Amino acid sequence: MTDSIKTARGHARPGASRRNRSLERGLSILRVFRSGATLRGNSEIAERTGLPRSTVSRLTQTLVACRFLEYDRFANGYRLGAPVLGLAEAYIAGSEVLAAAVPLMKNVSDALRVNTSLAVADGDEMVYLHAVRRRDVGVPRRVMTGHRTPTEMTSLGRAYLATLSSRERESLYAGFRNKHLDRWKTIEQEIRNAISEVQTKGYCKVNWLPGVTAIAMPVQVADQTYALSIGVAARLFDDGRMSTELAPALIGLAGDLERALSVHESRKVMRQRSLHRVVPQTE
Repeated sequence: MTDSIKTARGHARPGASRRNRSLERGLSILRVFRSGATLRGNSEIAERTGLPRSTVSRLTQTLVACRFLEYDRFANGYRLGAPVLGLAEAYIAGSEVLAAAVPLMKNVSDALRVNTSLAVADGDEMVYLHAVRRRDVGVPRRVMTGHRTPTEMTSLGRAYLATLSSRERESLYAGFRNKHLDRWKTIEQEIRNAISEVQTKGYCKVNWLPGVTAIAMPVQVADQTYALSIGVAARLFDDGRMSTELAPALIGLAGDLERALSVHESRKVMRQRSLHRVVPQTE
């Protein structure tokens, strides 16, 4: 499996030479921990990050000292420390995007009895920022905030890929090829079809898991690209209902979110201007 950390290092931006390499390496170590893989040893961390084991050993010791990692001496491995949870809570509480998106997503979920999701890219994976899941949808898969899913296989990921330049996509494709080997040609064509769908319809449809269909579209907010999706049991929604019910609902949800954030951004700019406005002094 291609490591998202290695992929992320391939996307250099202007000013990259001024970045702190030690900090980047420490953060890459934190990224290897996730649901279902909560305990990691130095050897596995080194393999997944591409860092020398001596470097990993030094950085994990530092992270333990700062309490971002905890060391389990019986299992001879590391797990995330409590301060990471505090960072996640602070992100959720302070996110203007989530504050606007969550009630809108719930409204669509309740009205159509569907699942809704919001995600953002991190390397070669998509990270769920929020997911509204209904028990009566008929989709057994459970998704929670922070869950990671493969970019190349999901509607969320393929909607995001449609927003990238050809050069940016090719950089990610290199990792996808290594991950899927013999299946890559089929998957690549599916991605190209999804990108074409986004360009012509505004959204793409993907049947990733058995019996589950999802449609997704990208949402641009300031300099960040998010992806919104609606997921349903395939037996409940044929192509006709997809195009007449789900697609308009998804497009409407994205539009409502963009408008809500646009209003919020305008108000924030006005507040900043008022704070910096020079008031003439009277003699």
